[in-house]
Amino acid sequence: MDIAPIKTKRDYRQALKKIESLMRAKRSTPKGDRLDILVTLVEAFERKHYPLDLPDPVEAIKYHMDQNGLQPRDLIPFIGSRNRVHEVLKRRRPLTINMIRRLHAGLGIPAESLIKMGQGRAA
Repeated sequence: MDIAPIKTKRDYRQALKKIESLMRAKRSTPKGDRLDILVTLVEAFERKHYPLDLPDPVEAIKYHMDQNGLQPRDLIPFIGSRNRVHEVLKRRRPLTINMIRRLHAGLGIPAESLIKMGQGRAA
């Protein structure tokens, strides 16, 4: 097996090409094992060189609203009064722990996105 660490973007592109050629490999075969190893190496390279940041809490809420056809009034049970909902969506009021819990439990918004700290947007 000629697998080596991915150190450069060129190595990365080559690994992606190898993965593409092995996509039909069956598990627990030499080709399937090679595919698993290459995917692991590519994932490690991507985590290091292309980290994904969680969205801002308000953007996470707005995205969820957009994807599910929700209006601000639909957030009242999770955030509070209509005024409070608008204050949160306009970043004038930070989310509280209780709001985060209710949004996560009631709407399925990942808690990690809702508790992201920084710039005074989450509590």
